[in-house]
Amino acid sequence: MKFMIVGKGNAEIEAGALPSKEYVDQMHAYNESLAKAGVLLAAEGLYPSSRGAQIAYTGGKATVIDGPFTEAKELIAGFWLIQVKSKEEAVEWALRLPMPPGAEGVALDVWQVFDASDVPDESMPAEQREHEKALREVLGADEPGV
Repeated sequence: MKFMIVGKGNAEIEAGALPSKEYVDQMHAYNESLAKAGVLLAAEGLYPSSRGAQIAYTGGKATVIDGPFTEAKELIAGFWLIQVKSKEEAVEWALRLPMPPGAEGVALDVWQVFDASDVPDESMPAEQREHEKALREVLGADEPGV
């Protein structure tokens, strides 16, 4: 099962404040522990929302909204994509994430990633399933459901 851990930011992170060397070292150690355990698929930090955009749809039309975004729920600082055996294991890994000093307003979301193996065989034609498998091979992605 794949899970995405989404790190929510706060005003300090959104302002572009760089973390301390100690915190960076802790984050590197955490990422290394994920890699050594064989569960890490990807991990990236994100720039402040001032360097991003949102696309909102109303009445079938897209509107592009440039950052920055002011609502705390919109501040995402980074993510980890992991492959584990259960939601409980994903939560355990998320709870090990080091938090910066004074992490007020920082939060984590843990989301299960949906993939083709989650669709019952009778709901997805074999041709579509093969197409999904071929695409994953081209991208170098793991087999679904592994």
